[in-house]
Amino acid sequence: MPTQPVPTPEKDNATRVLRRFRIVFNAVRTHFRAMEKVSGLGGAQIWALSLIQQQPGQGVGFIANSMDIHQSTASNLVKTLVSKQLLRTEQASHDKRAVQLYVTPLGVEKLKAVAGPFEGVLPDALRQLDPAILSRLDTDLGSLIALLGADEKAANIPLAEM
Repeated sequence: MPTQPVPTPEKDNATRVLRRFRIVFNAVRTHFRAMEKVSGLGGAQIWALSLIQQQPGQGVGFIANSMDIHQSTASNLVKTLVSKQLLRTEQASHDKRAVQLYVTPLGVEKLKAVAGPFEGVLPDALRQLDPAILSRLDTDLGSLIALLGADEKAANIPLAEM
């Protein structure tokens, strides 16, 4: 009968950390699936809608900055929300090229149906961490990203769209 290899402490630590990543990813996915189930909207759409509800009259640039996404991604989110009649647009009085966004009554109803946090559970949890822990996590994840040779452009893609 062949013997099983004895796990090394490094392998045990790597396995534990991998399991923790699975737990985090599952929590994120579960939250976004629950939001989509009750609203019919993706997590990024809900987040964008909630931002405009909090600050009516803002434009696409506000969504891009608040969500830390590219302007074209924010523009596509807005187009989808307008086409679903969840947002409405008005020309800004100060600049006819600028568009101000407002949540429609249907959009308000969609947001009422969803349990927060609207931006997702991970950003919410990260904001609650002690600054020293968050700084260490940033450094350690930077090391992991370097080992993966990962494309850092993915940093601006909302988790809800991954």
